[in-house]
Amino acid sequence: MKTQMNHTTVVRASRRTGRGAFTLIELLVVIAIIAILAGMLLPALSKAKTKAQGILCMGNTKQLMLAWSMYVGDSNERLPFAYAQEGNPSHANYKYAWVHGIINYTASNSDNWNITNTLAAGCIWPYTGGSAAIYKCPADRSQVRTPTGQMVPRVRSLSMNSWCGMNEGQHTWFGGPEFRAYLKSTDFVDPGPSMTWVLIDEHPDSINDGFFCIDMKGYPNPASTALPDVPSSTHNKACGMSFADGHSEIKKWLDPRTAPPVTYSASNPGMGSAVQPNNPDVVWLWEHTTRFVN
Repeated sequence: MKTQMNHTTVVRASRRTGRGAFTLIELLVVIAIIAILAGMLLPALSKAKTKAQGILCMGNTKQLMLAWSMYVGDSNERLPFAYAQEGNPSHANYKYAWVHGIINYTASNSDNWNITNTLAAGCIWPYTGGSAAIYKCPADRSQVRTPTGQMVPRVRSLSMNSWCGMNEGQHTWFGGPEFRAYLKSTDFVDPGPSMTWVLIDEHPDSINDGFFCIDMKGYPNPASTALPDVPSSTHNKACGMSFADGHSEIKKWLDPRTAPPVTYSASNPGMGSAVQPNNPDVVWLWEHTTRFVN
């Protein structure tokens, strides 16, 4: 009886030991299941990351617009200039620009990483609490190599509406005096402050000076739409924008021409192509940039 019990115990132990190992087919099935689950979860994780970056982006532009508003309130409602005599600090209008510096991918250009003569030289800087981070979208991964060989992030991804804060009487190749130039906060009568954008995330291969050009010469004919400066599309074919009333939003682009891929190169052939007939995104930008003077 004792011998039979011992034999039964050995057999059961042997069976348990046999069940503890996986066959090759079982392992392949488990790997396949993990791969399927990963394939299902990764898009959701990516979407969640994009959404989180969008929230942070809107937070940054909202803080900048708060600084913009405080500056305007302290300046007799005069708007900061989108651009003013770049590289010439002795010029009378230099101090009124919201930022300074030219962003590119050149290693010798300290404007790419040094905030002293770029962000901190801008007129709204004292109202930001010295926060350089709010000048850049968290989804912008552009970097530049310094002369010492170090890769560093660029300081800015935002640009300002070229029709906001113009020099008195300034109209250039992107439109004449038939369009409204917003010089003071009281000028936002058409289309109104909630419908007029001020700051926009610019495409990493397009950004340079502090202003974003909307070419109004073809307005309102859709066949004449042009896009000399290109907005960012890092938020899943969308970008961050803020408006004169202080609110921020993520704008989704409809036309693929508005969202060319990023090459992290100053020689991107897709930049500055300008003429893009019947681009609905340009029509939207037209309607939210300025209007004919009544």
